[in-house]
Amino acid sequence: MGTVTGLTCVVCGGAAPPSALWCPACGPEGTLDVAYDLDAARAALERDLATLPPGLWRYRALLPVLDDGPRAPLVVGPTPLVRAPADRAPGGLTRLVIKDEGRNPTASFKDRATSVAVARALERGAPGLLCASTGNAASSLAGFCAAAGLRSVILVPAAAPRPKLAQLMVYGATLLPVRGTYDQAFDLSLAAAPHLGLDLRSTGVNPYLGEGKKTAALELAEQLGWDLPEWVAVSVGDGCIIGGLHKGFVDLWRMGKLPRVPRLLGVQAEGSAALHDAWARGLDRPEPASGKTLADSISVSIPRDARKALRAVRDSGGRFVTVSDDEILEAQRLTARSTGVFTEPAGAAAVAGLVKLARAGDLDPEAPCVALCTGSGLKDAEAAFKAGGAPPDPVEPTLEAVLARLGV
Repeated sequence: MGTVTGLTCVVCGGAAPPSALWCPACGPEGTLDVAYDLDAARAALERDLATLPPGLWRYRALLPVLDDGPRAPLVVGPTPLVRAPADRAPGGLTRLVIKDEGRNPTASFKDRATSVAVARALERGAPGLLCASTGNAASSLAGFCAAAGLRSVILVPAAAPRPKLAQLMVYGATLLPVRGTYDQAFDLSLAAAPHLGLDLRSTGVNPYLGEGKKTAALELAEQLGWDLPEWVAVSVGDGCIIGGLHKGFVDLWRMGKLPRVPRLLGVQAEGSAALHDAWARGLDRPEPASGKTLADSISVSIPRDARKALRAVRDSGGRFVTVSDDEILEAQRLTARSTGVFTEPAGAAAVAGLVKLARAGDLDPEAPCVALCTGSGLKDAEAAFKAGGAPPDPVEPTLEAVLARLGV
């Protein structure tokens, strides 16, 4: 696997075999880090930065795949950076930059982890993959498996938004709605995958998928000329994305590509704040939360990658913050109207967190900061109507009616 040297447990630091999903000694709480020969990776990365086109595989030196192994033919990244105009910036954040992950092939950040999962399945000759998802990971896996000719089996909570389900049905996935929560669907996926002979696409337990997520950090650093702002914000559910971002920044720092690791702001919905509460209380193991929020992508009762998420915030000198559903909808509306980026509620939560800190006086509104917006607003049209308002009643097809409606 390129420059990979092994897997290490985030709890005890012990080694695990390459096929492990978690530490043999610590169990599921002992999630695993992928370790690299960073000297070899540095030389390979410099070569690839000079020769390979933009996109996720530009960073193959820091990914657990063969350099020239099989890939799904969908191009992930680079996703654009969009700067908010100073006079119309959300919450007065005059130097806010949005990284719009909704521009990926299936319109979400999840394509980064999926591309690595599918590449590894193709390398191993696996017949397909299985995952549990609230929607975005399901759509992503279905799309990439369709492109690669692999089988995809998806377990989703029955309450998942229909637009996300429409995507994966069109892709031809085998869909199993579960009468229960995401957490119940997740547990079922762990039990079912071995029986079906399918690879597990779950970043919460599969250590290699977080490496795909970290490519957003590698890409962001390169896009900003290796000069990152103090704060990088992202919404948090299971904790996989923020853990992956931290891993990417730390890898670059250890290789001498960055002078420091940016402070990570983990934003959780008030009704799904298990990691925020654990951080605030100094705990390593969060207690279950209700998981109730309109931001379905971060609606999680039991975070599956808690250790990495808490480590990311603590080691970077960052923090967690909670936002209400109303604050999320406000941020979705403000982001769209100031930057043209239409992001789903979970993506808007990252902006909402930065705005909340600025309004509270905990963040200089003129400080440079980045919000990672994780998916397209088209993923959840009902939430978008809540943010932007319902369409008005139609007018009669006359000029007089149009002018009257417009107040002319």
